[in-house]
Amino acid sequence: MSKIQHVAVIGAGRMGKAIAIAFAYAGLQVKLIDAKVRPEQEFIQYRQQVQQDLTQELTLLRTIQFVQAGQIAAIQANIQILAKLESTEFLTQCDLIMEGVPEQTQAKQEIFSWLDQYISPQCIVASTTSTFLVTDIAQMLSHPERVVNAHWLNPAYLIPLVELSRSEQTSDAAVEQLKSFLTAIGKVAVVCNAKAGYIVPRIQALAMNEAARMVEEGVASAEDIDIAIRTGFGLRFSVLGLLEFIDWGGGDILYYASEYLQKELGERYRTPQIIKDNMQNKRNGLREGQGFYDYESMDIDAYKLKVLNTFNHRIETAELKPKFNALKN
Repeated sequence: MSKIQHVAVIGAGRMGKAIAIAFAYAGLQVKLIDAKVRPEQEFIQYRQQVQQDLTQELTLLRTIQFVQAGQIAAIQANIQILAKLESTEFLTQCDLIMEGVPEQTQAKQEIFSWLDQYISPQCIVASTTSTFLVTDIAQMLSHPERVVNAHWLNPAYLIPLVELSRSEQTSDAAVEQLKSFLTAIGKVAVVCNAKAGYIVPRIQALAMNEAARMVEEGVASAEDIDIAIRTGFGLRFSVLGLLEFIDWGGGDILYYASEYLQKELGERYRTPQIIKDNMQNKRNGLREGQGFYDYESMDIDAYKLKVLNTFNHRIETAELKPKFNALKN
C-alpha cells in the first residue's frame, strides 16, 4: 500500500474517528491520538467515550450493511487510542499524519508546533481543514514540502472523495504518495490548487446559496426544490461530471442560457471566459469532437450507451422508473 504504513490521526472528533474507521477498514493499524493533554483518569474516561462512539458508528454501518458483523471487531482492533504524551515515540516512525483538530488558529498552531518536534522530514502531514489554506498550515511546520491539505467529505468512511490541496512548496512526491495511498485504500483522490476552498465546497456553496435564494424569492418551496435536486440535478450529476455535461449538451447552450440568466438575475450568472473561448474555437463538446474533453478518438456511440445505461441503473435503484402500461382499447 505505497510506502505509507505507519499512520496517525490527531484529534478524535467526528472527522478524526471517521477517518480512523476508513483506515482500519482497509486493514491499516491506525493510532487515534488525543489532541489534548489530560489527567490520567480523565483520559481513561475520554478513551472509553471515543471507543463507544466508534462502536456506535460501526453498528450503524452494520445496520446499513456497509460492514458485516464479523468485521467490526477487526476494525476496532486496528484502532488504538493514544494519549497525547504517550504517542511521541510512534510519531517518530509515522509516514502519514492526518490532523483533525478544531478549526481555530491557536489550536492548529499548538498541535503543529508540538508535532514538529517529533516527526521526521519524510512524514507527510495532511490537514483535514476546510477553511485554512495549505500555505497557512505549511508555515506552521519546519518542512513545508511535506504538507498537504486533505479534505474528506462527511461521512468520511462512506464518501469516496478526498480533495488534496497543495501549496507551491508542497513536493510532487508528497502529493503523489498520498494520492497513491488513498487510492490503495479505496478512496478517490483529486488534486486542486484553489486559493480558497476546494472543488466540492466551492461548487456546492454556489448551489446551496442559489437554492436558498429561490426560497427567499418565492420561486419554489423548499420541498419542491429538494425534490428537483434529488430526482433531476443529483441523479444527472451522479453519472456525468459538470464539465462532462457541458460537453454532452453543448457549451454554446450554456453560453446562451448564462447570457439570459445574467440579464434577468444578475452578475452571478456571468459567462466564464473559457466558455466564450470554446465557442469561438468550435470546442462545444461531443458534436464537434472537442470541448473540455477530447472526443476525436472516442467511440461516441459506445460512450453514450454507457452513460444511458448508468442513468437507467440509477433511476431503477432510486425506484424512480415509471411503470409501463400497454395501451388498452
